[in-house]
Amino acid sequence: MNSIKLKIENKKAKIGVIGLGYVGLPLVSAFSIAGFNVTGFDVDMNKISMLNKGESYIKHLDIRALHKSSFTATNNFSNISKMNIVIICVPTPLTKHKNPDLKYITSTSKTISKFLKKDQLIILESTTYPGTTDEVMIPLLEKNEKKLKAGTDFHVAFSPEREDPGNKKFSIGSIPKVVGGITPFSTELTCNLYNFVVKKTIPVSSTKVAEASKILENIYRSVNIALVNELKILFDKMKIDIWEVIFASSTKPFGFQPFYPGPGLGGHCIPIDPFYLTWKAKEYGLNTKFIELAGEINTSMPQYVCTKTLENLNKIGKSIKDAKILILGVSYKKNIDDLRESPSLEIIEILENMNADISYYDPFIKKIKSGRHPNIKNSSLSEEKVLKNSFDAALILTDHDVFDYKKLLKKIPLVIDTRNALKKINLKNTIVVKA
Repeated sequence: MNSIKLKIENKKAKIGVIGLGYVGLPLVSAFSIAGFNVTGFDVDMNKISMLNKGESYIKHLDIRALHKSSFTATNNFSNISKMNIVIICVPTPLTKHKNPDLKYITSTSKTISKFLKKDQLIILESTTYPGTTDEVMIPLLEKNEKKLKAGTDFHVAFSPEREDPGNKKFSIGSIPKVVGGITPFSTELTCNLYNFVVKKTIPVSSTKVAEASKILENIYRSVNIALVNELKILFDKMKIDIWEVIFASSTKPFGFQPFYPGPGLGGHCIPIDPFYLTWKAKEYGLNTKFIELAGEINTSMPQYVCTKTLENLNKIGKSIKDAKILILGVSYKKNIDDLRESPSLEIIEILENMNADISYYDPFIKKIKSGRHPNIKNSSLSEEKVLKNSFDAALILTDHDVFDYKKLLKKIPLVIDTRNALKKINLKNTIVVKA
C-alpha cells in the first residue's frame, strides 16, 4: 500500500484524467505544471488533436505550459492500466424529466474496471448526489476480472470540483479542496496528491460528506438567486429597483450576502445539482419543497424575460412577430465561452417560436452547438454587422466586459437589460427596461 504513497510523494505517480472539459483540463494543467506525468483521456478526437498540438478549445485557459510538459491526450482507454491515479471528470447532466443521468459515470467506471490494477487510486470529481461513489461507482469497479476490492486492493475517493470558469480571482491553486475517501488511507493518499496543486485540502469522514458538501454549495446559491429573482418580479411591479435595493442591503457589514438576479441560471452546477438531491431525497420518503421551489423560480426566468420583451415592444407599437431582436451575449456568464445550460438559449428559442427575427452577438461564441435547443437558428453576427443592421430591440443577457454598449446600442429604440449592465450608461433616444 505504501508504494503508491511514495510515488505520490516523489511525483513519480502517473496520473490519468478522464474528461477534458472545463473541469478536467484545468486539473491536467495544474498537475503537469506541478511536475507529474499526466495523460488525458477523452472520446472527442477533436479535443485530443488540439491538445496534442498545444491548442486550447477553452478560451480563458492558457495551455502553453502544458504543451511543453510530458502531457499527452488520447482516446485509448487501455492506457488506464499504466496509471497509478485515475481522476474522473465527466459530465453529470439531467434527463428530460430532471432526474440524475449517471451514464457517463457508469460507462467510465465500467471502462476503468477492465484495466484496473492493484494499488490504483480512483478519484471521482463529478458533482453528484450523496452515495454515488459508494453505491454506483464502486460496485462497477469491483466487477473486474482480477476480483480486486475497493479499500483493500485499490483506493477510492470523492473530491468535488470547485471550478468557476472565467473567475480570475480564484483558480485550482487558490481554492481549498474537500476530500472524502472510503478509508482513512484513501483520504490520506488523495490529500497528499492534491496538496501539490491546491493551497489546502479539507479531509472529511466519507465520500458521502464530500458529495453532500458540493451539493450544499450549489443549492445555497440556487436558493438565494431564486429569492432575488422572485423579489425582482415583485419589486418591478412595485416600481422598485431591485439592484438599488441589493446595493443598499449589502452595506450591512454582517448577516447579509448579496446575490444578483438574472435571465435564468446557467452553467453545469447550479441549474442541475439541486435536482440530484431532490431525486435522492425521494428514496428516503422526503420531498425537498424548498429546493424544488427555488428550481421552479429560476427555470421560469427566461419566460419572464420574454414576457417583458413582448410587453415593451407593444408599448412602442411593435409586434413580436417579425420584430428584429439583437441578443447580446449567449454564454451563461460573462467573459467565457461556455454555453452549458445558458438561459440565453431558451430565451432565443421562446422568441423564435413567437416568430421574432433573432440575431446574436457574442465575441466568445461564434456558433451555437446543438444540444437541448437544436432548433434555434445560428444567426451569429460580428460587431461590424451589428452596427450595419437595424433592430427593434436588444436584450442584454450576458454582460461581457468587452461590450461597448454606447456603440452597439445607440440606434436601437428598446433595450431589455437583464444584468444591470447599463447602470452607469446613458443612452439617448433609447428606452432601457430592467428585467
